[in-house]
Amino acid sequence: MTSDPPQERDTYIDFLRAFSLLVVVAWHWVFTIVIWKDDGPHATNPIGFTTGLWAATWLLQVMPLFFYVGGYSHLVAWERARSRGERLGSFVWKRITRLAVPALILLAVWVTLGVILGNVFNAEWAGRAVLLVVSPLWFMAVYLVLVALLPIFLWLHRRWDTIVLVWLGAAAGAVDILRFRYGYEWLGLVNMITVWGLCHQLGFFYDRLVHAARRTDWTLLWAGLAGLAGLVFSGLYPGSMVGVPGERSNMAPPTLCIVALVLFQAGVAEAMRPAMQRRLERPRWQRANETINRFSMPLFLFHTTGMALERAARYALAGEENEAREPTLGWWLYRPLAFVGPLLFTLPVIFLFGRRWVRSGRRASATSAA
Repeated sequence: MTSDPPQERDTYIDFLRAFSLLVVVAWHWVFTIVIWKDDGPHATNPIGFTTGLWAATWLLQVMPLFFYVGGYSHLVAWERARSRGERLGSFVWKRITRLAVPALILLAVWVTLGVILGNVFNAEWAGRAVLLVVSPLWFMAVYLVLVALLPIFLWLHRRWDTIVLVWLGAAAGAVDILRFRYGYEWLGLVNMITVWGLCHQLGFFYDRLVHAARRTDWTLLWAGLAGLAGLVFSGLYPGSMVGVPGERSNMAPPTLCIVALVLFQAGVAEAMRPAMQRRLERPRWQRANETINRFSMPLFLFHTTGMALERAARYALAGEENEAREPTLGWWLYRPLAFVGPLLFTLPVIFLFGRRWVRSGRRASATSAA
């Protein structure tokens, strides 16, 4: 059985959520290279063009950390809901609807817009453009599946505790073997549950890690790093934890590398926690942390919409061929400013359409979902 969840707000979990969100948004805004082809826009990134840059993705591919934080948040939220007499089925349904409704609305709006552009204005590129804008919703889809499976994962956690992590890791490894050696590529879909489920399940142990000896943090960090390095340098897995054109992906679907990555990132997060908690006691850090968490849902949903609007404005002014097909010196020098345009276009979208999903200060807590 797990220990009782903390009764006070866990500001460090809030920070991990805010940090992960900002990394995802900044990655899309700053490092997306859009290349126009006959069928429309295609997205790539500088990883495949820059030697050694793949190593940065071991820290900047934060989706494992997102699921880890989500697992803890769900466990805490359920324990509190149960103490109020709420049934598990009702709890799961409320969380599903809270996450699914805004995502489905966004998806419906963009699909409708794509159909109108494609059929009424004969814009052949509309389908590809819509796909790029809504592609981050894959995370929301997987997250919703894990929420729906929460009763099973909670039962497994109560019954088998840490052994569940071993089983999920073994299942992920078996899927990789069947895919890579025997060609059963379709089995990769199983790892969408086993790998992300493991990241989510690991979050159930967050409170236990907090109260463990500090050497446990470093053990987790070094175990994950050693496993990740062993897998990558075996030559069986690519080094990048984000997709690179022309390479097998560690993310779509996830591979055993993501299992090692979440152990590494959880270890890094715990090793940093004492120092970060001292900073989070400062008023300026507190305000920033609370603000980002309040706007986390609309920012995640609308950041690619704002980016699409900013690109459309640039294309209208400079023409389609205004994006380097690969990173140049000028492209790199512009990176520190590359977030400004998408941010300026995203903020009005949030103001007009996303205010209903801005959390109040009280609700923007560790009990929140992703």
